[in-house]
Amino acid sequence: MKRFLGFYAAILSASLLAIPSASAIDPASAVNVFAKLAIAPELRNPSVSLIDLSTGKVVFESNGDSQRKPASLMKLLSASATIKYLDPEKVFATSISLGTETNSIVIDGELDPWMSTNSVVAERMHRTSLYGIASKGLRAAKKKSEGPLKKLQVYYNDIYSGEVAAIKAYYKKLGVTATFVKVSDAKAKSISGDQIVYSTSPTVNEIMIWFLLWSDNVISERMARIAAKASGHEFSDKGVAKMFDKVLTEIGIDPSKIIVKDASGLSRENKVTANLLAQLLYKFHSDPAYAKVIEGLPIGGKTGTMRNRFVKTAPKAIGLVKAKTGTLTGTVSMAGYAQSGDREYAFVIIADELKGTRAASAVARNSLDRYLAKIAAPLLTLNGETATTSTN
Repeated sequence: MKRFLGFYAAILSASLLAIPSASAIDPASAVNVFAKLAIAPELRNPSVSLIDLSTGKVVFESNGDSQRKPASLMKLLSASATIKYLDPEKVFATSISLGTETNSIVIDGELDPWMSTNSVVAERMHRTSLYGIASKGLRAAKKKSEGPLKKLQVYYNDIYSGEVAAIKAYYKKLGVTATFVKVSDAKAKSISGDQIVYSTSPTVNEIMIWFLLWSDNVISERMARIAAKASGHEFSDKGVAKMFDKVLTEIGIDPSKIIVKDASGLSRENKVTANLLAQLLYKFHSDPAYAKVIEGLPIGGKTGTMRNRFVKTAPKAIGLVKAKTGTLTGTVSMAGYAQSGDREYAFVIIADELKGTRAASAVARNSLDRYLAKIAAPLLTLNGETATTSTN
């Protein structure tokens, strides 16, 4: 389904009309650019939606209500839930203490999404290393033990199942058989002795900005589940789906056409429409409560997953497009904001019918960059200098 504003119908029917340069950035020109994008053969019938942020109106759509595979654009929903249900200044703490029982330790956590099982990543990114704190706990238990420590009782609360398995395997390699017992937070505190390690994560806001900037699948998944739990739903994919439905409904967006299988976008069974995501972007832009989401979006040619975009394809657009990207086999997507002189547009493009090759994805990405560059232009002051814009 393709719908164009009646005012532009005659313009779009002229097949010989050239795509305008960045100097022609009025709404008619933006519509013309996106009309060409929507029929570009390298994008193979994408789902597209474009909103003029000065009016909040959808000025162009093509297949806008078609359910498509969004890939990592799902993280926009995770970010909206994070803002809605979690304290932006909250940090997640994890402590390891000697247990009151002989040869025991207590791991008391808060489902810290920032902790890493990759020691190299943890050191490079200043994240808590799971193996680092596990090692300190074991050393302390060995020091207290009256003889050689071959067996260890580990009481734990609010750490991830994968982390439990990782620590258990790590101890086994060191010749220690560990028995893990899950306990309540109150129980963990009551059986804790001397504290060995106390670690905290960055704030919720900082973690959210990270998973948007670098499209971190694990962290976005964990944050969405934590938000689902805070919203009164299950700590699971099903709970996340119910929470997304609730978030969208509460901000006035019909959630009936989304299908949620995970919060990161890795599942090919996720389905979202371009129009829905465009409405969400407009909400982010118009409500100061969501300012941190926009802050976390990568900037074309400068930061995060967009740091290499536009650099070779359309360098004049560097710094003028701020967006979340998405990639799966056969899918290339982008959703965000384009500065266009004295206007700004929210756009969503989901091309999920591509050939499943790297070459096809690369061609599609380059095509998106070039089309977006046609509407991207800096905001100029009266003396012709570039003004500071919301996308920089």
